[in-house]
Amino acid sequence: MSSTATSEVAEILLAPTPPAWIDAAVERWRELLVDHASCEKKAASSALALMFAYPEDRRLAAALSRLAREELRHFERVDALMRRLGVASARLVPGRYATGLRAMLRTANPGRKLDLLLTGALIEARSAERFRLLAPRLADPLGAFYGELERSEARHFAQYVEFARAEAPGEWRARLEALALREAELATSPDRELRFHSGPPGATIHYTPSSGVPLSSSA
Repeated sequence: MSSTATSEVAEILLAPTPPAWIDAAVERWRELLVDHASCEKKAASSALALMFAYPEDRRLAAALSRLAREELRHFERVDALMRRLGVASARLVPGRYATGLRAMLRTANPGRKLDLLLTGALIEARSAERFRLLAPRLADPLGAFYGELERSEARHFAQYVEFARAEAPGEWRARLEALALREAELATSPDRELRFHSGPPGATIHYTPSSGVPLSSSA
């Protein structure tokens, strides 16, 4: 991923992933891989849901169609890697991250559409950050695979931000900051379960968000 994309991901996230989460994820990589497979399916499903919710936005639908296909290809690659590494698939108890973000969504349009786009951007940005942090800590083939996925997730993040900025030029930045505050809290505070987007299990985190969301890609 380019240095510009790395900077943009870091800026949208108001708190970095705690080292305690990284250590737990490296140690429990098999469990993490199972949740990763689920995340890829959820990412494709979310893109498709947006397409159905806003069929009149043909430019968005075309972009999300490509994004959903790519997420499903990622799922297929994760599933193949699980088979190769002897990791059994399993149904995990859902984490609190997605539920916590969904609770912030407005229920009426046009606000809901903006919130869905910005939430998509935040999830992709957190994914890219964690792939970057995990890639050098995990042995190949998983480490190399995660290094590759970092670039894909950063590209998806940029797409969601682009559509959000076009949707509400005067509102998107302030709304992003409000959603990003909640995302940062969910991703860094102690969590009961280890998931790809969870906080560190059983750790004590002092949450200190940054003061703004200065995306360098914005006008």
